[in-house]
Amino acid sequence: MSLSEFGPDFLWGVATAAYQIEGSPDADGKGQSIWDTFTHRPGKIADGSTGDVATDSYRRFPEDIALVHSLGFGAYRFSLSWPRIQPDGRTVNHAGLDHYKRVIDSCLGAGIEPWVTLYHWDLPQELENEGGWTNRDIIDAYAEYVAVVGDALGDRVTNWMLFNEPMSFTMLGYMLGEHAPGRRGLNNFFPAIHHVHLATSAGAAALRATATDPVVGTTHYLTAAKGSGPGPNLAQRAERAANAMLNRAFLEPGLGLGYPVDDAPILRMMRRYIQDGDLERCEVDLDFLGVQYYTRLRAPFRPIPGLWTIPGFGDDPEVEKTSMGWEIRPEGLGMVLDMVNAYERFGRIVVTEGGASFPDHLVAERVRDSRRIAYYESHLAQVRAAMDRGVPVDGYFCWSLLDNFEWAAGYEPRFGLVYVDYDTQRRVIKDSGYWFAEQLGGIATPPA
Repeated sequence: MSLSEFGPDFLWGVATAAYQIEGSPDADGKGQSIWDTFTHRPGKIADGSTGDVATDSYRRFPEDIALVHSLGFGAYRFSLSWPRIQPDGRTVNHAGLDHYKRVIDSCLGAGIEPWVTLYHWDLPQELENEGGWTNRDIIDAYAEYVAVVGDALGDRVTNWMLFNEPMSFTMLGYMLGEHAPGRRGLNNFFPAIHHVHLATSAGAAALRATATDPVVGTTHYLTAAKGSGPGPNLAQRAERAANAMLNRAFLEPGLGLGYPVDDAPILRMMRRYIQDGDLERCEVDLDFLGVQYYTRLRAPFRPIPGLWTIPGFGDDPEVEKTSMGWEIRPEGLGMVLDMVNAYERFGRIVVTEGGASFPDHLVAERVRDSRRIAYYESHLAQVRAAMDRGVPVDGYFCWSLLDNFEWAAGYEPRFGLVYVDYDTQRRVIKDSGYWFAEQLGGIATPPA
């Protein structure tokens, strides 16, 4: 796979998220986030770690932006920490805004386009104390936060993402309890989904009212679920139910299509949280959609009334897996891009995350991660093929620039194009990073 096949106008970028890299949890007036709280509860993180230090990027951001430049990428996607900007979810902390002005100006000075994610899971703890995403008041709080950011940074940033993967943070954080804030149950999950939809629309309006000519999008974790069961009809039923719960429930309300209750009748429980006019208010006109794909989930048929399946990760012994046990199925990315394009509502699609964790080792100043290069080659081939079919994909962001704190899995999984020695915070470009640099005209070259 040669990156030249994508043409000169295709956007190449790398991505990070604030809690996963910044550290400095109380610097310059920052308030607590739900992840600050969650990681300090015993037993919540696999290796007992926290994001208190992470990759120390709050202080080392100039070094990290220099790495983006040296690898040849034209864009850097990073997120803002809401509690740095509003420590209690409402009061503005100008020191936090000034920090992100410096980050953005550093990008622009290096010729790198900043792509800013407004919410990547680190909700101010004080808002969670009021119910977080289960509390309808969160809609106005989020819109006010977006307006503050748009007013302060909207002269520097063009491309914005309102949310990162609503399916992930609502399901893992508000239904399964595996991520912050650690809540469980459908009575938390369903209102959280609905309020995020309403906040997406409200946030888009707030950004367009305050920023200068913003390009407004959001991102979604999407998967082409693979159904199975005792016979093709039940397998298809499970697959439709999984698609409804994992994909359609997060895409379609924003398109004015409501919730897909026909294929996932359990979604009828949403009615108790929907007020008059809500479905119309959920509709939002986005300038682009961010697609995030990692693997195809499995959807075995289970006779659960209203649900019919509980999707999960596959375990096919014939399929290669990442170090997190995720099957490497590049064809799923092509299927997801076709699925999104079938709505005929997204004139621009950007793959805002793609990548894989492997057990990387630093040996003689090299990290020889040939499996990661193969992963990118196979997935980028799917993007190129989708473009040839007419899918309007015009950008790809690698996850991630750096090895970092991988949420509940701690520091063991390594996704970066750059290796981080967590004891010293030394950064070492991996062979995958050099692979990109060679093709993108970067200045990074591997040691002899």
